[in-house]
Amino acid sequence: MTSVTSPEPTGPLLVRVRAVMPALAPAEQRVANAVLADPGGVAAMTISELAEVASTSETTVIRFCKQIGVPGYPQLRLQLAAQSATENIRPEVGGDIEPGDSLADVVGKVAFADEKAVRETAQQLDIESLSMVVAAVAKAPRVDLYGTGASAFVALDLQQKLHRIRRVAFAWSDVHVALTSAALLGEGDVAIGISHTGTTAEVVEALEEAAKHGATTVAVTNFPRSPLARTADLVLTTAARETTYRSGAMSSRIVQLMVIDCLFIGVAQSVLPDARKALEETATAVRSHRLKTSVNDQQN
Repeated sequence: MTSVTSPEPTGPLLVRVRAVMPALAPAEQRVANAVLADPGGVAAMTISELAEVASTSETTVIRFCKQIGVPGYPQLRLQLAAQSATENIRPEVGGDIEPGDSLADVVGKVAFADEKAVRETAQQLDIESLSMVVAAVAKAPRVDLYGTGASAFVALDLQQKLHRIRRVAFAWSDVHVALTSAALLGEGDVAIGISHTGTTAEVVEALEEAAKHGATTVAVTNFPRSPLARTADLVLTTAARETTYRSGAMSSRIVQLMVIDCLFIGVAQSVLPDARKALEETATAVRSHRLKTSVNDQQN
């Protein structure tokens, strides 16, 4: 495949704002921060008032609107008002984690943030792109998976799932091994880079190497205008929001796993009944390593 322009952000308005944040100019980022901090309040502001709050010009506000796919400021206000009116927000649960929070508060806030991230990821995930990735992986002679840090565990999870349905897949977290593997890919193979920020140099470099050799390249990232997304033929975006103590490791990982699960199920559906037979055989192979319980005995 030939590399294409990064996709525009989709989904609910505030999801789109967060998705483009890193790619915005500093003045536009100030407008974005004002919108994210108080969507309902901004919906009631004139363009001059928002420009003043963001310490910028009305022209910058208009540019910001264009960046998130909104024709102009009146439409931005309408969309903010609609989203504020329909979104079920519970500030006492959904706020940031504070140092003095009880464990009960932490549980509530983590659960709320993760549930919201999964829901918003589902709302904005491009089904056409997902379908194209499923088709490419299903027929690929080999699939390379690149990820570091928390994303490395996501890559390993997909490798294990694909192996269970007879798809040849390898997850690489070491950049040297990833690059040597990428150099051996070719037409028909698939390389998938996983990075929440889309700026992990090792993952971008491995995906670029795979592209040089004709592999179909896929990015799984939170930011559709990131370097990783610009490198890939196909992009699957997540919609995670990090909170205090959880940078890059929790809600981002949860939604990456959700996207990976959707991809795996799509591939498994496309190669039935072989996938079903492979899953049964692999389950049988490990069954003897499960401790016997009354429930297991009844099921087995």
